Amino acid sequence: MSQVRKGRQTPTQSVVLPYSKTRGQEAIDLYNQTKRTALEWQELLISDIMAVDDDGLWVHQKFGYSVPRRNGKNEIVAMREMAGLVAGEIICHTAHRTTTSSSAWKRLIKLLTEAGYVELGRKKKDEIPPEKSFRTNKQHGLENIVLTNGGQIDFRTRTPNGGLGEGFDLLVIDEAQEYTDDQESALIYTVSDSSNPQTIFCGTPPTTVSAGTVFMKMRNDCLAGDTFDTGWAEWSIPKQTDDVYNTELWYETNPSMGAHLDERKIRQEIRKDVIDFNIQRLGVWLQYNQKSEISEAEWMAFQCSSLPKLKGQLFAGIKYGIDGQNVSVSIACKTEDNRVFVECIDCQSIRKGDGWIIRFLKEADIRMAVVDGKSGQELLLQECHDNKVKPVPQPIKVAEACTASTMFTQALEQKTICHMGQPSLVQSVCNCERRNIGTQGGYGFRSLKDGVDITLMESMVLAHWACATSKERRKQIVRF
Repeated sequence: MSQVRKGRQTPTQSVVLPYSKTRGQEAIDLYNQTKRTALEWQELLISDIMAVDDDGLWVHQKFGYSVPRRNGKNEIVAMREMAGLVAGEIICHTAHRTTTSSSAWKRLIKLLTEAGYVELGRKKKDEIPPEKSFRTNKQHGLENIVLTNGGQIDFRTRTPNGGLGEGFDLLVIDEAQEYTDDQESALIYTVSDSSNPQTIFCGTPPTTVSAGTVFMKMRNDCLAGDTFDTGWAEWSIPKQTDDVYNTELWYETNPSMGAHLDERKIRQEIRKDVIDFNIQRLGVWLQYNQKSEISEAEWMAFQCSSLPKLKGQLFAGIKYGIDGQNVSVSIACKTEDNRVFVECIDCQSIRKGDGWIIRFLKEADIRMAVVDGKSGQELLLQECHDNKVKPVPQPIKVAEACTASTMFTQALEQKTICHMGQPSLVQSVCNCERRNIGTQGGYGFRSLKDGVDITLMESMVLAHWACATSKERRKQIVRF
């Protein structure tokens, strides 16, 4: 009889802090008392999550993990919650939807029952409940489970102010890809009073309809080594692929292959939308926001393999951020094949002053410069006059800013724009959405992602507009 092939049991990427002790086996043993048996990858992951130091404190105060759909990632959370209840912890399980939190409650009730725990009804005051017993509140949206030993878990749907005033030992962020900044602000302090707090993030990479930003930021920071007391694990491929029928990738990213997942089941999931399959089944973390007004594929279609032949002088766009934090400068120039080449010069904090902008304007062969942004343009214009900069940047009107955005969008449609694929500009353009300007249907752009500066894109849009609307200077011909 041939041996069944298993999926990869260890994460494709992980950050696990060193440890020599773990309480993971307690959770595994308790879980295995049910009608289910923990898989190898689940045992390894719960051991990392429940690692403790010499003082018995969690090595990872935060731990996030991402596993493709239907692999059993929620069983990890269930193991941790069962062990926490038995240990007397106060737990909060939060989810994006009420149906999800309710399903998690039903799952835990079933597991406890299978493990020999008895749900109690109304008892007389003098009646002592059995050692392995629990009570539960069945009210939809307010479900909870309370063990006789005092261990308790509440199941809640996340809201911007949910959880304020409450305290827990363990906080579970289910559907973590939907976890937003305002929700985090409401929940992050709910475990601060615990003597041994832990927060677990469980989810999949963000999809086209995901609104959360916290999970991706946590992943990026953790993999970059910019976190403390934090662990991470994921099963994923490094970048999007069109080779969705490659079974090797299926086994690499789905640890439960050979258990309850098989090739036949996955094959029927494949549709024309390969991006969704990449995210949901292959665990891809896209580096651009799929809600972006301009997709990465669309923008990169205009990338040049080498610098095109330029003609004429440069046009500069200067944009001061609405938040008063940064200022960016970009340039544009016409090409010999009648396109407009764009590139970003720099983005710096407004606090550093405008000296670098003055130097650029004086040294570069600039035909025209335009500037937008009340947070700094008046001071820049004064400094340009003081330093005898020519040409002096021209402030643009609201109507002109709207026209610039419209012309940029049309240039993408007409394929009259090109660039060299600057990573910072790619990130800014591919994480943008429209914002309304004025009351006449005009629009500009704003960032969809924390940490991505939209002034990079906006300065480029201004430079493109200045260049595209300029008229070529005709050489004067003198005849005798």
